[in-house]
Amino acid sequence: MNGRTITDQTWAAIRTEFTLPTLQQVHRRLSELMEDPEPVTRQLVRVFIDEGTFCPGFQFLPGGQLRPTVVALFQRAMELQIPHNYFTLWMVTPSRDLSGARPVDRVKGGPAPLLRALESFSWR
Repeated sequence: MNGRTITDQTWAAIRTEFTLPTLQQVHRRLSELMEDPEPVTRQLVRVFIDEGTFCPGFQFLPGGQLRPTVVALFQRAMELQIPHNYFTLWMVTPSRDLSGARPVDRVKGGPAPLLRALESFSWR
């Protein structure tokens, strides 16, 4: 992924498989679920496409809350200075460190192996 341009087709595939609502849509939904959505909003994975800000659907549980494993991974990605868009790309790309599985397909198994895979990922 070293310097790889993320294509419109990649974003379309992510939108099709996981949804890619706008930040405003997500904020509105979180406002329906909780009195103060700001703490949760600050934890959101966001992607920046053209002039818009979107939130990949893989980070949400069915009820609209954030998936804890994705939150933990994203916090670590921010510490590693991995940009939001490249973190999202990493989540949907098969990983050698996960025996060819995509990180997004392993989020139910807990964060430990995913954190190790993220540590070895380099977006540079």
